[in-house]
Amino acid sequence: QVQLVESGGGLVQAGGSLRLSCAASGIIFSSVHMGWYRRAPGKQRELVAAISSGGITKVVDSVKDRFTISRDNALNTVYLQMNNLKPEDTAVYYCNNPKYYFGRFAPGTYWGQGTQVTVSS
Repeated sequence: QVQLVESGGGLVQAGGSLRLSCAASGIIFSSVHMGWYRRAPGKQRELVAAISSGGITKVVDSVKDRFTISRDNALNTVYLQMNNLKPEDTAVYYCNNPKYYFGRFAPGTYWGQGTQVTVSS
């Protein structure tokens, strides 16, 4: 079965960095789009970044200058490098295999268990 396993979350001070990893199994990784979503306390889940099967990236404006998404198809892993973290980045971050419809990414079927990122001020 498909498994997405996130790692790399934690507690960091504002201005610090974290790199999240998501290891995938049970799918033909190189053929699927991958992405990171987050859910902050009291807020709806939102897309943070996505990367197509061909390596084209999409990063939302609120984190565009600070976060980078990448993938290693040999390792079946997608990464989210987060720099200059802010308290408003505090959330549970989830790995997902988004679909691409009419010019935008939408959540796909599979989700990881989530990894907590907490940024202290």
